[in-house]
Amino acid sequence: MIIGCVFLSILGGLIKSLSTSGMPVFEIVFLRNMAGLIALAPWFLKYGVSGLKTGRPGLFLVRGIFGFVSMVAWFYAVTVIPLAEAVALNFTAPIFGTLLAIVVLKEVVRFRRWMAILVGFVGAMIILRPGVIDMSTGAYAALLAAATMACSVTCVKMLSGTESTPSIVAWTQIIILPMSFIPAMLVWVTPSWDQLMLVAGMGLSATLGHLFFTRSFAVADATYVLPFDFFRLVFSAIIGALFFAQDPSIYVWVGASIIFASSVYIAMREARLSGATGNPKSVQNAKDAASKVGESQ
Repeated sequence: MIIGCVFLSILGGLIKSLSTSGMPVFEIVFLRNMAGLIALAPWFLKYGVSGLKTGRPGLFLVRGIFGFVSMVAWFYAVTVIPLAEAVALNFTAPIFGTLLAIVVLKEVVRFRRWMAILVGFVGAMIILRPGVIDMSTGAYAALLAAATMACSVTCVKMLSGTESTPSIVAWTQIIILPMSFIPAMLVWVTPSWDQLMLVAGMGLSATLGHLFFTRSFAVADATYVLPFDFFRLVFSAIIGALFFAQDPSIYVWVGASIIFASSVYIAMREARLSGATGNPKSVQNAKDAASKVGESQ
């Protein structure tokens, strides 16, 4: 999990570097998805087109749309606000996910989880400080990325009952790629060799980051590894300070700690309730959803 956090933090730094070098956000999103599809080449070689068979194309499309919006919003946020602040606001995704689970999956949420949700939003308000400072478009974008990522994860929960994880990932890339291609062509700027090196690094960091991130949930209990996800904020703050002269305020650290604590509590509570009911499918759904945290990167 910690190694995964390192690579995902580097990914954020590379996205910011590409933006400051003059590459439009839509072009960065397209190249990120192209790199992701190339990374899936071994899976396609092994399973071929048969691995993409599905009876739920509509839900895949919905998931792809949410994934695309989340990725665009996240990439934009990273380019206009400090990396640490963007990551801190991204921690609200599990909170949005719990609210969606109530509406879409008809899950019953009792008092303790409601309190965790409330505490999480208090943490977000500490970071944003509405009424004290003007909210930037980047902050709004980071929250939109978290909310739409939660929508995407909810779709994953629904799909995981009938579809394999590689198939879900492959379909997402296939759907998002043409969505990102059209707006990218409208703002396309021919990349320089230096930018292409950054793009290659972006693809490598994203692939390795998600590989280690997902693997952590496969080899250990989610409630054990999830707290280490906080290192994403630490590493992002270090990269922001070293390469972009960014110094996150005390409000970002305090608010992020509160949000993260509430998100970890929600995850632990869900795992405990799933274990109590003896429903292995619920446990697997929880692990699949947890492994998708940060997937908008």
